[in-house]
Amino acid sequence: MAVCDSHYNFTFVDIGSFGKCADSTVFRDSVFYKKLMNNVLNIPEDQPLTFTEAPILPNVLIGDEGFGVSTKLLRPFGGKNLSVKKKIFNYRLSRARRYIECTFGILTNKWRIFHRPLNVSMELTEEIVKACCVLHNFVRERDGVQFDVILTVNGFDEMHSPSFTILGGRTANDIRDQFADYFISPEGELPWQYTHI
Repeated sequence: MAVCDSHYNFTFVDIGSFGKCADSTVFRDSVFYKKLMNNVLNIPEDQPLTFTEAPILPNVLIGDEGFGVSTKLLRPFGGKNLSVKKKIFNYRLSRARRYIECTFGILTNKWRIFHRPLNVSMELTEEIVKACCVLHNFVRERDGVQFDVILTVNGFDEMHSPSFTILGGRTANDIRDQFADYFISPEGELPWQYTHI
């Protein structure tokens, strides 16, 4: 389980869970989740999506159908007979999720040890994966990618303001609906998004 940034760098990894465990269970059991729920991560304050009169929304993580919707994590709308708004939201969410998919792809293609099963102990496997994730970020930085943080926890334990609180009684579904509304608004729509749903 991992979180990445828009430069294909890992910002959090959780290694060692069994493959049969659901993503939501692995996430819920992680240190990252506990810190996220306790509001001790240095996550930016809620802000509008654009410089217009857009609603003020929280910064959120993005997950697939394996996760539950919450005020801190968005997942796609379920079902097959979705409205255009929901289809657009799912399309835009899947575009954003490509970053983590590509990050794992870059990792496995750079460190070819992941192209086959690791025939070592569980403890050594975890250390190999951790080392490769750190090396992945190191190589990305060395090759000229500009970003501020590489698998560091400086400032993570300090919280300057509460983030991801439910303001005005908003629920997780309300937040997801507001993102969906924004994606079909003149300020937030992409010219090609309607051809991809």
